[in-house]
Amino acid sequence: MTVETKRSAAVAGDDPRLKKGLGTVSLLFTAIGSIIGSGWLFSSLAAAKIAGPGAIISWVIGAIMFIFIGLAYSELGTMFPHSGGVARYPHYSFGSFTSYSMGWVTWLAAAAVAPVEVSAVLTYATSYLPWLENSNTTLTGVGILVAVVLMAIFVGINYMGVKWFTRVNNVAVWWKLGMIGLVIVMLLIHFNGSHLSSFGGFLPYGWHGVFSAIPAAAIAFSFFGFRQGIELSGETDNPKRNVPLTLLGSVVICGILYILLQLAFIGTVPETAFTHGWAGIGAGFVSTTGAAANFAPLAAIASVLGLVWLAGLLYADAIISPSDTAMIYLKVTTRMSYAMGRNRNAPAALSKVNDNGVPWVSLILAWVVGCIFFLPFPSWQSLVGIVTSMTVLSFGSGPIALLAMRKQLPHQHRPFSLGVAVWPVAFLALLATNLIMYWSGWDQVWKMMLAILLGYVLLGVFHLLDKGRAPKLEFRNGYWVLIWFAGITLVSYLGQFSGVAGQTDAGELNYLDFNAGIIANIILSLVVMAVAWTCQLPSHRVHEILNETDNPASIGSIMDD
Repeated sequence: MTVETKRSAAVAGDDPRLKKGLGTVSLLFTAIGSIIGSGWLFSSLAAAKIAGPGAIISWVIGAIMFIFIGLAYSELGTMFPHSGGVARYPHYSFGSFTSYSMGWVTWLAAAAVAPVEVSAVLTYATSYLPWLENSNTTLTGVGILVAVVLMAIFVGINYMGVKWFTRVNNVAVWWKLGMIGLVIVMLLIHFNGSHLSSFGGFLPYGWHGVFSAIPAAAIAFSFFGFRQGIELSGETDNPKRNVPLTLLGSVVICGILYILLQLAFIGTVPETAFTHGWAGIGAGFVSTTGAAANFAPLAAIASVLGLVWLAGLLYADAIISPSDTAMIYLKVTTRMSYAMGRNRNAPAALSKVNDNGVPWVSLILAWVVGCIFFLPFPSWQSLVGIVTSMTVLSFGSGPIALLAMRKQLPHQHRPFSLGVAVWPVAFLALLATNLIMYWSGWDQVWKMMLAILLGYVLLGVFHLLDKGRAPKLEFRNGYWVLIWFAGITLVSYLGQFSGVAGQTDAGELNYLDFNAGIIANIILSLVVMAVAWTCQLPSHRVHEILNETDNPASIGSIMDD
């Protein structure tokens, strides 16, 4: 007897109406378009204030960390090219409780990115439209209205489907690459090499500043766009080639550009800005057009150098670059809630797909929630901090699921395989996520944990209201997640990173010095990997999940002919 599944797609797979419209260039450009957003307009200044010239090293370390994370997801993404993969791979290996835990964090973080990018547009625009923001950098009433309208425009483009999205994004990415290349060349022409050793030396704030800059200066935030190779893997025509190329290629290409941009920025900051050292350069100079560096750093430098035409292009790019990234992340956010709907640990409506191949209910939800983010946070920098912590946390489950699947699905076809390197790569990927969260600081970690607790409240409500559809939690296979969260919280509380710019104490205990903090995170990573290894679902249950369908009668009843 065979279960009839012709009318029901496998839950672990994708809705057949999702279009395979992203080719090699389109998927790679989606990731590059995500990476080159608001980060490139602000991160050079923010990183220089925290680490001085050592910010160059911060970018190198950040790129290497994300290469390891990308390697882990390259094997997973080619095994199961399913949209919303970050939330789905933990579901296959550890069940519903794990997938909900990671899916909630991932969705919340992704939902906040589009508002971050819109906030960046308005922050840059404040230089010539001061009525968009108040003096404390919160949006005015008119500013909020403009932000909501911009979000609605991006929703409209996404609603039209992959073809419209691809056309708009490809044009925007060519513009972005051209602009960042032009800025690098023009600034390097005016480069002053003495800045690398003057005003406190190459490492004026030591290695603490170098590592703090990775999360605090939006370096980690800038690289998050590599994830499009995972989240949109179900919508590309050749996952075997396109997923690894996108995950790794986007980090390498953009990493080189960001390192060169940081070098060019450091060498062209006006010497009059160093009255209070590197930490004070943001307020230390104003461009010839009156734009403060804190609001438009690259445009301010261009104006000081007499490159008024370049400053004008940067003001235009400050609308184009973040807007394109916001549009991309609205797409990603919808795929995350779509994936949770397919996993059946969120309302079924979230997985509804229209004739354009778009999860339209999820898209509307992303717009509504995104608009809420404009209200409580005072600035671009404030939003970046919490988004960085939550997004990095979501990536940590990938390396663990990767190892579990080596035992659960030993004969599964792996178009891209790490071979014997899988264990060290998985460990380094998990360690990278834990360290970035640790360097984010206590002020960000405790807020992130409160958001996670809110998610568990919503999970309880969902199970009470949707008993007929909600799957078993499989908590005994997912409790390792709570050990991981508790470990992150404890290490951060005992550590020396505050997570508040210009503040050394946000309530953390400062018991762990710099080296002890790294050792603590190594131990935490090993403990989490060991506990998760003992919790993974048995192979037969993984096969059941992979073959479940939308037909309730067939769930858990996989039968042979």
